[in-house]
Amino acid sequence: MKIRKVEIFDCEVNRRDPRMARFNPIIVRVHTDEGISGLGEVGLAYGAGAKAGVGIVRDLAPRIIGKDPMKVEAIWENLFRATFWGMGGGNVMYAGMSAIDIALWDIRGKALNAPVYQLLGGKTNTRLRTYASQLQFGWSDVHQMLTRPEQYAEAARQAVEQGYTAIKVDPLQVDRNGGPPLDWEINQNYFGLLYEDQLRMGEERIAAMREAVGPNVDIIIEIHSLLGTNAAIQFARAVEKHRIFFYEEPVHPLNSDNMALVARSINIPVATGERSYTRWGFRELLEKQAVAVIQPDVCLCGGLTEAKKICDYANLYDATVQAHICGGPVSTAAALHLEAAIPNFIIHEHHTHSLKQCIRELCVQDYQPDNGYYAIPDLPGLGLDLNESVMRDYHAYTIE
Repeated sequence: MKIRKVEIFDCEVNRRDPRMARFNPIIVRVHTDEGISGLGEVGLAYGAGAKAGVGIVRDLAPRIIGKDPMKVEAIWENLFRATFWGMGGGNVMYAGMSAIDIALWDIRGKALNAPVYQLLGGKTNTRLRTYASQLQFGWSDVHQMLTRPEQYAEAARQAVEQGYTAIKVDPLQVDRNGGPPLDWEINQNYFGLLYEDQLRMGEERIAAMREAVGPNVDIIIEIHSLLGTNAAIQFARAVEKHRIFFYEEPVHPLNSDNMALVARSINIPVATGERSYTRWGFRELLEKQAVAVIQPDVCLCGGLTEAKKICDYANLYDATVQAHICGGPVSTAAALHLEAAIPNFIIHEHHTHSLKQCIRELCVQDYQPDNGYYAIPDLPGLGLDLNESVMRDYHAYTIE
């Protein structure tokens, strides 16, 4: 079996739903000469970088044409070592490698008539506890920017009523006026110490959510690395009393010493990983015991080939795993197969964007949690097929 061509789908979902936040999944389909195809995804749907993801897959695709897709390790090593920039890293390079790698695992599963989790070692976990993620944007099929504590409380109640026993929120990402606090000229102090009003704003939102859901629901706090080390410690100490499950990306993830200092200074477990790539990117975080929960994004960290190794490496340091997911259906499916197989899984992320129809319609299969738990797809490969009627509008390139 040989790889024959690669298709790239540039899914500008805002074209179909202008109410959606700016979001741009890039999905890849790798075809073989035996009629088997596999799906992958570039993990750059949010922030800046999606179009660069299109470009890197266009650049990498000719390197895999004619190769045997069953040789995933050999292809991964070739992309890592023979491209020069592969060993230098960066989100765009590794996102492109990840998309190709995931597609090859999908092909392997289909060729062997087995779901991907079987190829990763079989089910260690038969169902996956799931949390409702990013409630600052609401918990419905409409994108919102929540400001008032009572809105945060209502979003939390909505998720719990659907069966979730854990929720996640960034209580600082949206300011009191509904805007992002990322304007450097206005909010420089986010990297120093928080003002009393900022502390109060974030703590009031968390307090309202805790009161709304009661003591038995886990609350995860996400910070998106908005804070400097001292501000991260300051805010954690302000919200510790609300029993926080873990504290995600409190500071810049590339400074492992700062992350370790935060972890030692607070009474909340620390998590990070969506902006760390390959084993090399996680090494210092784990060796310095700076994290209790690692969050590799399968569509960014190097694909399934590398994600499994990262999870096994984390197990040496008693770190648990919650795959980071903020993308299209391929991102979700790849994470489900990984988390099914690993022994150090802790919880699965279900992003509010995954509730939106413009995301759910990209594939025929629409995997959603039931009463706060995910079942693992049992179809061969990832268990996904593209929705051709929708995806034809997003087709960008075919490389043969």
